[in-house]
Amino acid sequence: MTTPASLLFPDAFLSPLVIDEAVARALDEDLGRAGDVTSIATIPEATKAEAIMVTRQAGVIAGLPLAIAVFKKLSPDLRVQAHVRDGASVAAGARVLAISGPARALLTSERTALNFVGRLSGIATLTADYVRRTIGTKLRICCTRKTTPGLRALEKYAVRCGGGFNHRFGLDDAFLIKDNHIAVAGGIKAVLERARAHAGHLVKIEIEVDTLAQLREALDSRLADAVLLDNMDIPTLTEAVRMTQGRVVLEASGGVTLDAIAQIAATGVDYVSSGALTHSVPNFDIALDIEA
Repeated sequence: MTTPASLLFPDAFLSPLVIDEAVARALDEDLGRAGDVTSIATIPEATKAEAIMVTRQAGVIAGLPLAIAVFKKLSPDLRVQAHVRDGASVAAGARVLAISGPARALLTSERTALNFVGRLSGIATLTADYVRRTIGTKLRICCTRKTTPGLRALEKYAVRCGGGFNHRFGLDDAFLIKDNHIAVAGGIKAVLERARAHAGHLVKIEIEVDTLAQLREALDSRLADAVLLDNMDIPTLTEAVRMTQGRVVLEASGGVTLDAIAQIAATGVDYVSSGALTHSVPNFDIALDIEA
């Protein structure tokens, strides 16, 4: 049975090429040179089995296209049916995928499929918690480049499944001028002038500031599209919004926690970026149960 693509993919896009590469790399890591020696030794080749992927906690699901690709890569004869789609909110005990077919392939696929769904659902679940605490404000929750090496596209996809937004994917997406750039280039005005002279007309320029005086300098230059307010407390963020009066996009970063996010949103900044969405997230508890 083929599961319709509309059931697997939310509005967030995940390239099939990224899926193929990630699955091939993960399976190569697990199978090594000899394959699943335990399943080969203990399960007769003709044995069939049925299993269900089931949640052990409530949260938001992400990573099903990867899990399905894992199962199908090990055996085209495995039938996979999705009961939910990525981005869905689920309760503990929810059935996520049903898998049936060759038992060896099913058992060999188990851990890799669960690793993808557990990791990405953890990110989506945490992101959704942040988003829920900002309902009624204009704030958008964004991830950063603080991702697991090699898994950035997947982890940023999971943030979108949780209702968040992506910051830049890499150093080539946009200009983000940080404190060390400013120090080396000779100041805010100088670094912004150099960036603007180099940037194409479709490329945005953001600059990081630590103080309201630096914010004033960036605003007066009229060269920045966005300003990142780094590690500012609530009163300072509120004053930054008042000073800016909508002339540039404002992003808050640093010290962004679940406990603080509602207060940050109330200041009126446009975006918050948090590395914790991807670098400190707990794994989502999900299991694969063989059905008798």
